[in-house]
Amino acid sequence: MVESSYPVEIAPPDIEPYRKGNTGIDYFTTFDSGKPGPHVLVNALTHGNEICGAIAVDRIFREGVRPAHGKLTLGFANVVAFKSFDTRNPTASRFVDEDINRVWDPAVLDGPRKSAELARAREMRPLIDSVDLLLDIHSMQHATQPLMLAGLLDRSLELAHRLAAPRLIVRDRGHSAGRRMRDYSGFGDPGSAKTALLIECGQHWERASVDVAHDIAWRFLAASGVLPRPETERQRARPPARQRVITVTHAVTIESDRFEFAADYRGLEVIAKTGTVIGRDGEREVTTPYDDCVLIMPSRRLTRGQTAVRLGRFG
Repeated sequence: MVESSYPVEIAPPDIEPYRKGNTGIDYFTTFDSGKPGPHVLVNALTHGNEICGAIAVDRIFREGVRPAHGKLTLGFANVVAFKSFDTRNPTASRFVDEDINRVWDPAVLDGPRKSAELARAREMRPLIDSVDLLLDIHSMQHATQPLMLAGLLDRSLELAHRLAAPRLIVRDRGHSAGRRMRDYSGFGDPGSAKTALLIECGQHWERASVDVAHDIAWRFLAASGVLPRPETERQRARPPARQRVITVTHAVTIESDRFEFAADYRGLEVIAKTGTVIGRDGEREVTTPYDDCVLIMPSRRLTRGQTAVRLGRFG
């Protein structure tokens, strides 16, 4: 099944009431407890067609969540792309000019290149620089299990374990096509205390993805220490998942204009034997580098320079 064939089971929320916010950056609102504590950000709509996070953040706004310690910011990133979301063509609103989750490198942000996404990232940057703990809410092309992308730093893995959900944690280095927000600056610096997680909640438009997004956001807030104690204890009492870790060892970057997979991979397939052909990139065969190789998020947007699939192993 191709991405656009999945039914759209959820409706985009009205985020216009949050446009002005109070940060000087449209669609970002900060609640300040006035007490010491971390600055925590729950971010949605890094991609304009990934609407489960927007629904979850809208719910958190309407639930009246306020921090007991530190600051809590709720926000929506690529709003221009989101505003073009159309259930008749739901894949088209991922971005306007380029993927905003590949531009978070200081050299790119400070460089001369121009795009709608770079303009928005530059606008957001001072706020992101002030954040200590980030949860970036995403969804996936195919209906696979939710994945927490925790990066390679131990502190991010520890935070993922404190959330006690979802069941699968992926440790990965990122994409050759550009740096994600969750790897930007202190979030990816071994010497910093800043920490970021990226949750992939399931297929973009399935109803269950909203439940995952909302549950993970609440668990993240509890783990961050900003919630009042009774609310923190209530969230921590939620049933934990039996988590497993997949470490990504290879990212297959597309080198030609003709990439195709050897089968209809959806993600989390475990390929038993080393050397199994999983795709062809022009004349080059793409094979598994070891036994029991796990395919992570195979893409259907197969263009030169982008990641076709990531390869990992359990443990």
